Amino acid sequence: QVQLVESGGGLVQPGGSLRLSCAASGRIFSIIAMGWYRQAPGKQRESVARITSRGSTNYADSVKGRFTISRDNTKNTMYLQMNSLKPEDTAVYYCNVYYSDSSNYWGRGTQVTVSS
Repeated sequence: QVQLVESGGGLVQPGGSLRLSCAASGRIFSIIAMGWYRQAPGKQRESVARITSRGSTNYADSVKGRFTISRDNTKNTMYLQMNSLKPEDTAVYYCNVYYSDSSNYWGRGTQVTVSS
């Protein structure tokens, strides 16, 4: 079993920045990819960014050029640097880990609100 704890969410004005963190503990071996997802009220959960164990990344078109995903393997922590935030980025952001056996787990989420 893996434990995922997200942090770093909050209220920020449009154009501002936030950095989300996802700390993993427990079953950290065999993780082949980690990712950030978000879910806005009344909408389906969507993928935001993903990073593989080899460091390959991909992003949703809506966040390309504004968000950067990274991971620190020494701390078992993944980050999402979010710049130039827009009101439409408002959502609960979830951390996800994906294993080689195709199982995956979710964190509890952290709220990001972009508003003036």
